[in-house]
Amino acid sequence: MTQVARLLRSEWTKFRTVPGWVRAVVAAALMIVLFPLTGLGGGAPEQRSQVPIGPDGAPVSDAFFFVHRPLSGDGSITAAVTAPSSTSPWAKAGLIVSAGGEPGARYAAIMMTAAHGVRMQHDYLHDRAATAGSWLRLTRSGDTVTGEVSVDGSSWSKVDSVRLAGLPSTVQVGLFVACPPLVDGIGTAGNTATATFSDPRLAGAWPAVDWTGDQRGAGTATFAGYPSGTSGGFTTSGDGFTVTGAGDLGPAPRNEVPVGATAADLLFGTFPALVVIVVVATQMITTEFRTRLIRTTFSAGPHRVRLLAAKAVVLAGVTFTLCLAATVIAVPLWLRVVRGLGITVFPATDGTLLRAEAGTAALLAITAVFALAVGTVLRRSATAVTAVVVAIVLPHLLARTPFLPPPMAEWLATFTPAASLAVQQTLTRYPQVDSVYTPATGYYPLPPWAGLAVLCTYTTLTFVLAAVLLRRRDA
Repeated sequence: MTQVARLLRSEWTKFRTVPGWVRAVVAAALMIVLFPLTGLGGGAPEQRSQVPIGPDGAPVSDAFFFVHRPLSGDGSITAAVTAPSSTSPWAKAGLIVSAGGEPGARYAAIMMTAAHGVRMQHDYLHDRAATAGSWLRLTRSGDTVTGEVSVDGSSWSKVDSVRLAGLPSTVQVGLFVACPPLVDGIGTAGNTATATFSDPRLAGAWPAVDWTGDQRGAGTATFAGYPSGTSGGFTTSGDGFTVTGAGDLGPAPRNEVPVGATAADLLFGTFPALVVIVVVATQMITTEFRTRLIRTTFSAGPHRVRLLAAKAVVLAGVTFTLCLAATVIAVPLWLRVVRGLGITVFPATDGTLLRAEAGTAALLAITAVFALAVGTVLRRSATAVTAVVVAIVLPHLLARTPFLPPPMAEWLATFTPAASLAVQQTLTRYPQVDSVYTPATGYYPLPPWAGLAVLCTYTTLTFVLAAVLLRRRDA
């Protein structure tokens, strides 16, 4: 134990007595604090105002064609609904209770979908599957809305009951159709859906007014998701309605928010910091080989593997400590700045943000050990730095290229050390929304800690190789 402590103290003394290394690690930490806005798009103010914010504080999609009447107090609506005719799997047609016409208003809806059966959804983020059936019912009782499904319109199965806090006494209730844009792996294209409804059965305090149809949640038909030259509408007959609509009700994925920020954007300084840390880490060993100081080091401590481990512990400890302090400062600081600029922020819990902060510091510390091991194997600073940058930074930059085929981008973000950047991810991939979920839009194929584990695996294997070569080679 005394010998280990002596090695650690010796390596710490070497590190802190080289001013260039100390300044470089401090500069890397400052880059994390000062660089975030480099990764954010400015965006015009009118773009920012187009993104509705839902009750949970998340950006949402809020566009659908709505055939409605006011309901004062409690009541219910029942109708037989056909599955929407559309090539979009999440095209939806059903019954909805809406708190108001403003973007991001609370709602609860029960619906038929084109390819995912009967669902009950509310407040954009929440989705529940139901048993099959062609009859749907929504019942409002105070702030609670209950959805039911039936095969024959007489025997009913409850799907869910949800509470919409603050629901006004008079709400708009009726029929709706929405159709998310088609996803082709690179972008999206407009689409519409059509569904038929039986003549609705109404119970409760419904004022004697006619049904009204309008497009909700979209300033223009293009923004709602209609193909060029088309729009929504409805027709009536003696036994019901035919409704055509576009748009979606649900969480807005990153690629649909013109100007948005996540924790990864607020930690954009990770990239320049990573390069600086790699340079310092490789020089900690390659400088000793170049100047032949390594012979003196080996004479003082003949256990070469312990010596390498001591360098790794000192380097990782300094890097993690300084970078953790930087991330803990950067994230809340820039969250306030971007919100003040009117930029949409994808929400994340305090625990998720802490994971991104600590994970980023761990990523940089592990990368430093990886670079130290590569430097030990290659013994040349320039070659080692290039190898580490090519292994970590280049795959990530390629994966973030919008024009790279999604399967290739996901492969790079799964099997290369760049998978570790998943530790910064705070976006949620919602199953009820088909979208472009790739690293280019901020979504990684691996969970955060699994991505970091990929880097740990590469680092462990390289460190073992470095230890073997260090024992066998001459100084």
